[in-house]
Amino acid sequence: MQLTFQPFELELNHPFTIAKFSRTSTPLMLLQIAHEDYIGYGEASMVPYMGESQQSAIDFLSRVDAHQFKYPFDFAGIINYLDNIAPGNPAIKAAIDIALHDLEGKLKQQPCWKLLGSDPTRMPVTSFTIGIDTPAVLIEKLKDAKNCKIIKVKLGRGSDKELISTIRSATNAPLFVDANQGWTDRQQSLDMTYWLQEQGVLLIEQPMLKTDLDGNAWLTEHSPIPIIGDEAVQRLADVEKAKGVYHGINIKLMKSAGMYEAHQMILKAKELGLKVLVGCMSETSCATLAAAALAPQCDWADLDGPLLTSNNPFKMPEFKNGKWVLNDEPGLGIFAR
Repeated sequence: MQLTFQPFELELNHPFTIAKFSRTSTPLMLLQIAHEDYIGYGEASMVPYMGESQQSAIDFLSRVDAHQFKYPFDFAGIINYLDNIAPGNPAIKAAIDIALHDLEGKLKQQPCWKLLGSDPTRMPVTSFTIGIDTPAVLIEKLKDAKNCKIIKVKLGRGSDKELISTIRSATNAPLFVDANQGWTDRQQSLDMTYWLQEQGVLLIEQPMLKTDLDGNAWLTEHSPIPIIGDEAVQRLADVEKAKGVYHGINIKLMKSAGMYEAHQMILKAKELGLKVLVGCMSETSCATLAAAALAPQCDWADLDGPLLTSNNPFKMPEFKNGKWVLNDEPGLGIFAR
């Protein structure tokens, strides 16, 4: 196995603002693992607030021995090996895991979605995310969402009703909302859930601080629409903790350390009766198709990375009726431009 990597700066179409952060680009690490004339592609998207960087990725990769990756791949053993190198670093671990899944599919001449047991006909529509902004810019951003069936709105800065009202002035599409831990008062939060339900909101991600278990659990108990744990749910061990606190969880490959553990999280969530939203960071077609391979096993999808960025180094996957279309190509089914 030969592992190579390249830093890459993924440019956003518009400045992206959430409750506590704003950015115009996202640092990535694009990764390749070669074996027997096949190449597996992986990606680490390292949004700054998650604590990883291109330098931390380089430092981690300098300690990885690719000869440890023996085919057929033992993905549970591989993630244990990576976790033993250093704690944390889920995004660069995800890049390795994604590349190995892509490589496995090519070696077996099977698409990743089939190897993971997904049914492409069950692909959920994906939402298109609108970051916090002025009313005029919000309306402009909505023009990019013309092919999407669901809009996701970032909340949590005190102007939530104005943001939703602005979106509603331009579209009647169903909404997801994400407060990114921006709500603090329980009763005000509950009142907001009822108002949001009237506005056609289908779910709310991480309304209160991830450390406020009682507050989130109280809101989940009383909310008329599903409350989804996001920042509170990183890896497999967190899924059990979400039961009784949220109606469901948001799984992102850049938090779960890749496809293998994300799949285990889906299975555990179903066992516990939790709903699953599969989400993303700012990502290229590579990580998007990795998550899309698992999306048919989830209740909702928020996989809009390639729709929000301007310099995707891979070809855009087929997008039809608001859904990513899984192809029959071996591996992830991605192609370089």
